[in-house]
Amino acid sequence: MLEIDGTPNKSKLGANAILGVSLSVCRAGAGAKGIPLYKHIQEISSTKELVMPVPAFNVINGGSHAGNSLAMQEFMILRVGATSFAEALCIGSEVYHMLKGIIKAKYGQDACNVGDEGGFAPNVRDNREGLVFLIDAIEKAGYTGKVKIGMDVAASEFLTKDGKYDLNFKKQPNDGAHVLSAQSLCELYQQFVNDFPIVSIEDPFDQDDWSSWTLLQSSVDIQLVGDDLLVTNPTRIAEAIQKKACNGLLLKASIYT
Repeated sequence: MLEIDGTPNKSKLGANAILGVSLSVCRAGAGAKGIPLYKHIQEISSTKELVMPVPAFNVINGGSHAGNSLAMQEFMILRVGATSFAEALCIGSEVYHMLKGIIKAKYGQDACNVGDEGGFAPNVRDNREGLVFLIDAIEKAGYTGKVKIGMDVAASEFLTKDGKYDLNFKKQPNDGAHVLSAQSLCELYQQFVNDFPIVSIEDPFDQDDWSSWTLLQSSVDIQLVGDDLLVTNPTRIAEAIQKKACNGLLLKASIYT
């Protein structure tokens, strides 16, 4: 399909169309062999040891996925130390429902509506407040120190025309009081990491703001994930490695045949 497409960014056939066909081919391959899908993927990727992933629960929505004022797109909880996937799933569910009770008590039943990706979308105006909600839910569920926090910022959504970041981009008219330079936004992330058990941040800056990615990567000891930055593009991945811009990627499935 990549040969048929013939473009560096899958623009002819479309990345989503290629993804859908790739996943269908992958499932058909597993069916032809009579083995589970994960075993087929293990074989074609030459992976020797299988490791069960840690489920990440998207529990508070903001950004373009919700109608509230929250700029950053996703706030997640991760049970990184669970002994099994089932245990992690159970704990995540408990924290999720505890969070629902906290949101309901402060904002009312209507605030328990969910955003586009299943997380609650209360009218939280400040990103730090969203993190405080998560800490309260983790503590009241009895898992302090056992559940960590992840974020998908999707910062490209609130990049301004002059290369700054507007944390109040959904409000119109906008007085510009919450517009931050890349440096100031980097310092905000550093504060978040110092104040909360954050272990992963995805897309903290625009996909072309390479220098800011590199600055943050050098200043925090967490997982920094490139999604919009890398778009599963080998050329951009190589550039990110060379610039030390991030240490993780969000991989979109693609089968090379």
